[in-house]
Amino acid sequence: MDTCRIPENASKCSGNTMECFMVLSTQAQKISIGILCGLFGTMCVFENSLVLYLIFSTPGTRKKPSYLFIGSLALADILASIIFVCSFVNFHVFNKTGFSKEVFLLQLGGVNTSFSASLSSLLLTALDRYISISRPSEYKLLMTRKRAWTALAVLWATCATIAYLPLLGWNCCVLDSTCSELFPFVDDNYLSGWICFTMVLLGCIVYAYAHVLRRARQHVAYMEKHQAQAGKQNTRMRMDVMLAKTLVMVLAVLTLCWSPVLALMIYSIFARLSDHLRKVFAFCSTLCLLNSMVNPIIYALRSKELYSSLRRVLSHFRRQLKASEESPEAESTHKSSVIET
Repeated sequence: MDTCRIPENASKCSGNTMECFMVLSTQAQKISIGILCGLFGTMCVFENSLVLYLIFSTPGTRKKPSYLFIGSLALADILASIIFVCSFVNFHVFNKTGFSKEVFLLQLGGVNTSFSASLSSLLLTALDRYISISRPSEYKLLMTRKRAWTALAVLWATCATIAYLPLLGWNCCVLDSTCSELFPFVDDNYLSGWICFTMVLLGCIVYAYAHVLRRARQHVAYMEKHQAQAGKQNTRMRMDVMLAKTLVMVLAVLTLCWSPVLALMIYSIFARLSDHLRKVFAFCSTLCLLNSMVNPIIYALRSKELYSSLRRVLSHFRRQLKASEESPEAESTHKSSVIET
């Protein structure tokens, strides 16, 4: 097992670095975490997979850059759920420590990449909505599919590079520095940098949406004044305002779910965490899964295009189910008529 300088309040762990971070002491706590991760993770994978299917199976949505960004968000949430649930439950519930430092940092990098990509996808979506509302006549020229795919490629590459810096050498074992109290092998300075990166993303999203909401209010006022003569432009504005409001709801949920985790991360850098706070952090981490689970529900309820696609899929499924139920009856009727003949 790799050894490095462990947090002072974890000295009772007798040098076994991994066991110092297993904070769930009772079976009830482990069962609770297991149930939460299993429920949120399963629902998240199912819902976001459905969102991806609805986006890329409908020609009208898969060609739009805004839905490409939403697809990136759904993909990031799926990967985050799978990697987070598997590694988190393995470590905290089943107390598996039979893996190396490199394997742990690989898993942690996967979780950080996915969650960072999820947040960055929201930033791209915010910028897309800002351009769409502030410069509608130039939107199609400025936001092309090629530029959207390029932006997504840069986004994922940047998030992966930052997330895997500990695996590449920026960890407390290689640098012989003090490890974080919340994550094994993670250097406190790296954790500070990752928090700053996350806070910058959140700040940019909030700044972009402040302008989006201001423009949306102006559009609402314009629509009310020129409702009779707006025509197609009126419909376009209604869609932009609806999508902007939808993504603001997504941002609100994201902030509520991530605030406790980020607050405890920041606190751990400047002060020593008690065992109780470390347990609270473990349970607050499941709120990230809750955020990923709620996002698709907001899309289905607020996006008319995705909601229409979902209704078509459900209608097609019901027709197939009805046909399969009626086919045995039809077959038996046909057989009886042949016997009578």
